[in-house]
Amino acid sequence: MADPKGFLKYNRELPPSRDVKERIKDYREIYLPEPQQHTIHQAARCMDCGVPFCHSGCPLGNIIPDFNDAVYREQWDEAYTILRSTNNFPEFTGRICPAPCEASCVLGLHSTPVTIEHIEKNIAEKAYENGYVRTNLPDRKNKKKIVVIGSGPSGLACADQLNQLGHEVTVYERNDKIGGLLRYGIPDFKLEKWVLDRRLKFMEDEGVEFKVNANVGQEIDAVKLLAQSDAMILCGGSTIPRDLPIPGRSAAGIHFAMEYLEQCNRRNAGFTIDPLQEINPKGKKVLVIGGGDTGSDCVGNSVRLGASKVTQIELLTKPPLDRVATNPWPLWPMILRTSSSHEEGCERQWAILSKEFIEGETGKVKALKCVEVEWKSDPITGQSRLIEIPGSEMMIECDFVFLAMGYLHPQFEGLLENLGIKVDQRGHVADSNFQTSNPKVFTAGDMRRGQSLVVWAIAEGRQAADAVQGYLIN
Repeated sequence: MADPKGFLKYNRELPPSRDVKERIKDYREIYLPEPQQHTIHQAARCMDCGVPFCHSGCPLGNIIPDFNDAVYREQWDEAYTILRSTNNFPEFTGRICPAPCEASCVLGLHSTPVTIEHIEKNIAEKAYENGYVRTNLPDRKNKKKIVVIGSGPSGLACADQLNQLGHEVTVYERNDKIGGLLRYGIPDFKLEKWVLDRRLKFMEDEGVEFKVNANVGQEIDAVKLLAQSDAMILCGGSTIPRDLPIPGRSAAGIHFAMEYLEQCNRRNAGFTIDPLQEINPKGKKVLVIGGGDTGSDCVGNSVRLGASKVTQIELLTKPPLDRVATNPWPLWPMILRTSSSHEEGCERQWAILSKEFIEGETGKVKALKCVEVEWKSDPITGQSRLIEIPGSEMMIECDFVFLAMGYLHPQFEGLLENLGIKVDQRGHVADSNFQTSNPKVFTAGDMRRGQSLVVWAIAEGRQAADAVQGYLIN
């Protein structure tokens, strides 16, 4: 193990972040570089538990005590080898993962958990810096032709795995650049795009072929493409957002979160935005509906664009600061989280029910009529139901509204309809061990399991690749 007394010597310390007043002026990463010794001390806190619950907490099953020990011994090459054996993209997860592994850290029972996420990021960056990340040209002796639809984290992980197994892999992306959610969903201040492009370059050098502006099921015949391949994996994500069908929804200035986030990322990448389509809240009041990570990303972008006020509302009640009895360790803690975007300036309200959007004279939204609610358990069914609190009606002034209430299911039109792929009751692609109703077609990521984390998407892509390999050799 690392230092046997490390958890007694060192406190949990995250890397320092840039001052709020400075970082809201740009879209660069918020964290400052941390000295190597700081990372070594944090790794030394790992206790190498007899039963490392962090393994099960991590969807990828990262071998965390082993790479912590290697970091403590300053064997960065070894640490990267261990980490890369379970995680295709540690430079991504080391930046944008909510770290369920840390929630399951045994040290967290009586102290604060190990800073696993930031250790992971530093291992990856050290590997690039020292040349441990190398182009690995696979043996093409028994190659099959594989098609991956979608270039988000699940599609990229699946493609990387199958390429290394020696197959000829082509990734089709309907957008103009590779990366999916990583490219156009996650803001640059959380994941700068040079980090993504750096990994994509290695994948290309290793033989993965990328095709952009390639909408399979629309411009490209999905049935014909399938016939020309040995297997197809659908990794298109859960892209249909949950709407808010209340009076006034048609008012101008109300947008789905991803429409706004993609435009922000395009602007940061140097694309020219059509002035008639531009969503720019500079000097305006912004209302974000939805309290999750996507809503938080809308907050961070709005602050950077100079919004005069940002408000975020959530239908559910305010979470507690600490675990409650029904949410014990090592389960994911259902507690209040304050993101870096919230720190930058945002008013947050909980248990708010939206009733009606109020239009101004020009047809633009000017306010949301809403009411406070409380959640009560039904004595018969045990299910929670919301009760409006009399006299709590209010108006929240807003010039822009961003709907960040999650996603329902993948798009049915085009790809899924063309291939005749069955979906389940939730609208997700139905599967058996990642294999769809068409035995030659597989699926992974949000398209299969529903909206989830990037780390889950990578894990899904790896598992789907295993299922495809089993199909190909049987």
